[in-house]
Amino acid sequence: MRGVQEISGYAAEAVGRPDQGYKVSYDLKFIRAVTEHSVRELFTKYSDLLWEPGRHKYNVTSFVGEIDEILLGRKFSVFSQETLDFVLGTLRERGNSNATMNRKMAALSKLLRKAHKMGDIHSLPEFRRQKERAGRIRFLEPYEEQVLFAALEKRSPDCKRLAVFLVDTGCRLGEALGLIWNDVSADRVSFWLTKSGRSRTIPLTKRAKETVCRSVGGKGPFKMLSQVEFRAVWNEAKAEVGLGKDDQVVPHILRHTCASRLVQGGVDIRRVQMWLGHQTLQMTMRYAHLATNDLDPCVGVLERTGT
Repeated sequence: MRGVQEISGYAAEAVGRPDQGYKVSYDLKFIRAVTEHSVRELFTKYSDLLWEPGRHKYNVTSFVGEIDEILLGRKFSVFSQETLDFVLGTLRERGNSNATMNRKMAALSKLLRKAHKMGDIHSLPEFRRQKERAGRIRFLEPYEEQVLFAALEKRSPDCKRLAVFLVDTGCRLGEALGLIWNDVSADRVSFWLTKSGRSRTIPLTKRAKETVCRSVGGKGPFKMLSQVEFRAVWNEAKAEVGLGKDDQVVPHILRHTCASRLVQGGVDIRRVQMWLGHQTLQMTMRYAHLATNDLDPCVGVLERTGT
């Protein structure tokens, strides 16, 4: 880890790992005073600017707290590559998967880039994405959707409406809850508050139109609900229909289900990317293996050449 501070008018650079102490060297060319910050202090300073309130910000708060704890709360004005490698190594020792490490590093990178832009730190390390294994994507079968949505409706018709809207639009829960009436037209919906920061407009299915039309009053079609309320009803409903032990049956599965149905129905990956609002095509490619119909002509070729 490297930290820079002014000592008697000279620049002193502390080099080393937080758990092994520091070796101090002096650079006579660097004379100006430097203010140092811990990761937690930078988060307190910029979190409201970088992340909107909600579950994602809650997770980021946890990520940043863990990284600050790994660094023993040390303050710095230079976040070196050595420091980043130390954090990554510690996370790996703690059993973090590559996917989890990528999420934590994405939060740290966003925070440090903001701090660097504002002059709080003077150099940035290179963040390299860890290679993730392609995991199996869980989505709802039609019969699972039917029984789960029926259980939702028994508890809350509004929650059932929202679930139908989520599975037919593929939007994120926060995107649906953030809708106001100006975002909805007769046959389209526009999402302005998105994870990527990019707005998108998609057409509505007949079912999705009905869910919006059944909403009465309020500032938006789903403003009567909160994430906490919807998740609570969701968990009760999935337990009732025998899915309580499946930790992948969370509200986000409706987005996976929408994407899977689009790909299985022959919609090309680029259009699926636009529909879901994925920032990169790589994110949408997770569903590409479901387009099995594209491979059907291969069978005929092989059968002809094999005779």
